[in-house]
Amino acid sequence: MASSKNYTEVLIGGKVFTLSGFESEEYLQKVSTYLNHKIEECTNSEGYRKQSADTRSILLALNIADDYFKAKKQGGTLESDIEAKDKEMYDLKHELISVQIKLENADKALDRLKEENKELQMKIVKLETEMKNNHKK
Repeated sequence: MASSKNYTEVLIGGKVFTLSGFESEEYLQKVSTYLNHKIEECTNSEGYRKQSADTRSILLALNIADDYFKAKKQGGTLESDIEAKDKEMYDLKHELISVQIKLENADKALDRLKEENKELQMKIVKLETEMKNNHKK
């Protein structure tokens, strides 16, 4: 399935730009909104406003790179958490299966003991009946 290239006009830093890409228009708008937020965040700093245009561009890029590396680190941490949870879930499933097997074996043993108990009860009744019959004679 081939995607078609999307074109959309966005407002960045008070200027209109036409962006193109294979991402959706909504995504391209979201990227420009993020960039506008970063520009506004930097512009709110008096130290930033006092810098030359080149230095402001570098500082803006550094802020964006900082966000990127923090998000990447968080993504890695979340991935590690997911792997740990997957392992924990695997271990718990294994433990559950082991416990289920033990339960089945215990149920079988209980059934055997119940059957044995039933046979012994019948034997007791039979022996008691024989004893009564022998005492009557």
